[in-house]
Amino acid sequence: MSAPPGNNPAMAHATGSESAALASFASALRYEDIPAPVVDRAIDFFVDWAGSAVSGSGQRAITALADFAATMGPASGRSEVFATRKMTSPLFAALVNAAASHVSEQDDVHNGSVFHPAAVVFPAALATAQHLGASGREFMAASVAGYEVGIRIGEFLGRSHYRVFHTTGTAGTIASAVTVGRLLGLAPDAMLHAIGSAGTQAAGLWEFLRDAADSKQLHTAKAAADGLTAAFLAHGGFTGARQILEGRQGMAAGMSSDADPAKLTDRLGTRWAVLETSFKFHASCRHTHPAADALLQVLEANRLAVKDIAHIVAHVHQGAIDVLGAVVRPVTVHQAKFSMPATLGLIAAHRRAGMAEFDAYLDDPVALSLLDRVQMRLDAEVDAAYPDRWIGKVSVTTTSGVTLDGRVDEPKGDPGNTLSRAEIDAKARRLAAYGRYGSDAEIDGLMARLWSIGDANAIGRLLRD
Repeated sequence: MSAPPGNNPAMAHATGSESAALASFASALRYEDIPAPVVDRAIDFFVDWAGSAVSGSGQRAITALADFAATMGPASGRSEVFATRKMTSPLFAALVNAAASHVSEQDDVHNGSVFHPAAVVFPAALATAQHLGASGREFMAASVAGYEVGIRIGEFLGRSHYRVFHTTGTAGTIASAVTVGRLLGLAPDAMLHAIGSAGTQAAGLWEFLRDAADSKQLHTAKAAADGLTAAFLAHGGFTGARQILEGRQGMAAGMSSDADPAKLTDRLGTRWAVLETSFKFHASCRHTHPAADALLQVLEANRLAVKDIAHIVAHVHQGAIDVLGAVVRPVTVHQAKFSMPATLGLIAAHRRAGMAEFDAYLDDPVALSLLDRVQMRLDAEVDAAYPDRWIGKVSVTTTSGVTLDGRVDEPKGDPGNTLSRAEIDAKARRLAAYGRYGSDAEIDGLMARLWSIGDANAIGRLLRD
């Protein structure tokens, strides 16, 4: 048994076999073992992810990464790059597609782990499945394995980890590794080596928010690509640390002060974390969504316009303050998506905070007028419920001096307030149109291929020239 890392007493309960248990689960998981509702929901998230990936194709940071891939990677292959519709190796396809699916801030999120699984799991899964000619069933089994393992690692690393580290970049590297490892048919021991090599590469720091930098897209790009690298290396006999999560000098030791090893193996194979995962409704950081929904409730119930609002207080959890508090006055569209005043300003001005609204935000005087009228305030109830529940509470003071309160217990997109397949389809179509995929008929064809991914005998190209 490993000694507990740091001063975290919870790690004294680690058995030293947690990483191995995850490796065995991911290696052994068969499509037939996965309940039908879990497969169906995973397909929903795949369609949702693909829409996000297409929407990001023309954005500046993604163009830079696509140019990098074109320079460094092969000019041909069996894995497609959504941003260019060119074919290349699995490594570079996964890298660019992972970044593209995370830039629009429309990809899914698991509340308890504060982790965006789709942005790292599906790029690695698709690139590898196309390279191998894997079936849709193998693709889905591998993707579910990635969700289940990645979410548990995010939960394990805890709230202290998220204050500094972007969990999608850290836990996501291992989620990618087990996804690809499952497609490569890694035995448990080789899968454990893949996890070890992925964990030692895991990275992603929140400092980029202060500078409006592009690092968030690099986090998912590298998580997908580095996890894929770890799995392919393990397939070739390369070894990795066997206790990279729970070991004396593993991820918990260096990246967390509240890690809980019991989270790593919590009901593996019976509790399906895929079903706990949420869709994004607004095109912004998920920490803004509860307050946005609560504000929308107040606005609609009282028919308020921006001119009627003197002040808004968003009652939030500490995680929201840690992430959103870094953005004081947004200077880019992407930075605005990490600003509570910007998001609530758009809700107040337009009753929505979608892609078009954010694109126009920096030149939107009505929404901008809310920048100095919105504040976040730590709320004990909201903070105690987080991260398992993301409660939305706002207090709106009107220009006439009346204070109106709004509250939502499940933001739009959460499992108890989820998107229907019709809503998922419509969202993906909007994102594809935003990314200038093609005509309505071409989008129809793309959507048909996405929804039928699980039935493919061998996964080929999804986008068309």
